[in-house]
Amino acid sequence: MPVDPALVGRTYPPSRPYEVAREKIREFADAIGDPSPVFRDPEAAKALGYPDVIAPPTFPIVFALDGAFAVLADLGIELQNVVHGDQNFRYARPLRPGDRLVTTVEIKAVKHLAGNDVLTVDCVSATEEGEHVVTSTSTLVCRGESA
Repeated sequence: MPVDPALVGRTYPPSRPYEVAREKIREFADAIGDPSPVFRDPEAAKALGYPDVIAPPTFPIVFALDGAFAVLADLGIELQNVVHGDQNFRYARPLRPGDRLVTTVEIKAVKHLAGNDVLTVDCVSATEEGEHVVTSTSTLVCRGESA
């Protein structure tokens, strides 16, 4: 059954806090093969004007995609029927060790294309104190029943 476009605007409760850890930043930088010292060395980061190391720009995928997956589960869409079509990140500031982020998810768009549903989901991450840090937007292509 196609996803109902009336779901646009549906929001989900905030996630439990995710704490950005220095070691997780380093592991992520290693996993993506980025040797930049700004992700590992506090002095290198300070030389560039940051108070500490920062996370690579795609790091929010570690915690934000869980929100998109929760939407799919809520809609009864199985992951094996989904292709991650697009991803972007809009930052207010870089992620740093010690950030404790809470993510709120909203369905931003639902389209039907070539027998498939295409969902756009925003995962808005802010500190526990309410400071917006990053919005991750995922485009998810869900295979239609006849596909």
